[in-house]
Amino acid sequence: MATGQVGEYPVGSLVRIRERDWIVLPSDDADVICLRPLSGSESEICGIHQAIEGRHLQHAEFAPPKPEQAGDFIAGKLLRNAARLGLRNGAGPFRSLGRLSVRPRPYQFVPLIMALKLDTVRMLIADDVGVGKTIEAALIARELLDRGDAQGLCVLCPPHLCDQWQEELETKFHIHAKVVRTSTLARLERDLPRRDLSVYRYYKHVVVSMDFVKRDSRRAAFLADCPDLVIVDEAHTATEPGGVGSSEQQQRHQLVHAVAKDHARHLLLLTATPHSGIEGSFRSLLGLLNDRFENLDMQKLTDQQRRSLARQFVQRTRGDVLAAWPGEVRFPKRDPIEGTYNLTGEHQKLFVDVLEFTRETVQDPKLSQPRQRVRYWAALTLLRSLMSSPAAAAQAFAVREQKLAERAADAEEQEDLRERETMDPVDVELTSDTIPEVSVELGLADFEDRDRRRLREFARRTFYSSVQCRPLAV
Repeated sequence: MATGQVGEYPVGSLVRIRERDWIVLPSDDADVICLRPLSGSESEICGIHQAIEGRHLQHAEFAPPKPEQAGDFIAGKLLRNAARLGLRNGAGPFRSLGRLSVRPRPYQFVPLIMALKLDTVRMLIADDVGVGKTIEAALIARELLDRGDAQGLCVLCPPHLCDQWQEELETKFHIHAKVVRTSTLARLERDLPRRDLSVYRYYKHVVVSMDFVKRDSRRAAFLADCPDLVIVDEAHTATEPGGVGSSEQQQRHQLVHAVAKDHARHLLLLTATPHSGIEGSFRSLLGLLNDRFENLDMQKLTDQQRRSLARQFVQRTRGDVLAAWPGEVRFPKRDPIEGTYNLTGEHQKLFVDVLEFTRETVQDPKLSQPRQRVRYWAALTLLRSLMSSPAAAAQAFAVREQKLAERAADAEEQEDLRERETMDPVDVELTSDTIPEVSVELGLADFEDRDRRRLREFARRTFYSSVQCRPLAV
């Protein structure tokens, strides 16, 4: 019979082992301490044998509050509500609210409510830019994980969004995910306890570069151990190409189509531009949700088809949200104005030197036309940073140097991105709706040592310029 005391640890006490905090649960065996992770679910309950690991078990406690971190009434009330909801553990309609570090807007609960009405969650979230598709999708994921309806999470996204997704999941939703791409795979594999395990099976939550895993040599390993909950960001880049399409987009579509073949797998598709004007591509996106949607005639939908599609498709603009929740939602209002100012002193001299440098790199006769186009976009970004302020330029140069170091090991993935991000007019309709920051790093990736030294010198000069003058606000 389970007792209220397990050795020196009473049931309900907080302990620490395996670099994690746990709560002691009742145990039928006096030699086994039953534990549930403080930040985990019932599916992660495990037993610790006292003779084997008992010496590593330690009492734990929460750090006492500090007066200098008292905060305000609203923050205290939010903490109290989070603790109360967490202790209820599902007594309310949502189990995840007590474990969020973000306050969802009222309209962001709509996709969650829609998802909980589906036996297997298959949804296309096509809300406008800035409405919060990331929050909406991660909220659904957190709820499914806490309910036990999903055991693991995979986010498939463009490579330049991997770190952003990892940070959002960890800081706002307490989902600790590993990034899987060319530069991290070897390290993750070295940390595996057994060689017969794959990265996708060992780590419960992963953020995977779609352009890394779409290749034939890697796709099979991913699909074999793909988690039962998948979020596809920028899903419009994985539609079936209509007419003359790129091979890269076709590979992405094959990957996501293979993921969707498992009808028991939860699938969330995110895009702000679901329809590119090619109806066949749009139907291929809907077909990932339900096989029947792939053959829909969008011009002759019946009422039943509309109702069926509406259960799995949500699309709202900012105007829709403001009209439905007047007074409760505020979006930042932008009032663009134009102004001019003159560059002077060291800032002007630096701009002239960087302009001359970018002209040399773009007009290099040894470069192919696609590489010249990539260099052109890289040059524009550097010049825009300098025109903004020395401080912005210093930050841009620092980020650029870090990216160059990271991408030294990503040669294969760079080749994929060079083809996709060069702004080729043939593929204008197929490019993503994100800024071409990846092209900027690629434009500098093959610089010679002499050019890299000049970039570092420019970075040093921008740093001293930023110290001497403030960014000019127009």
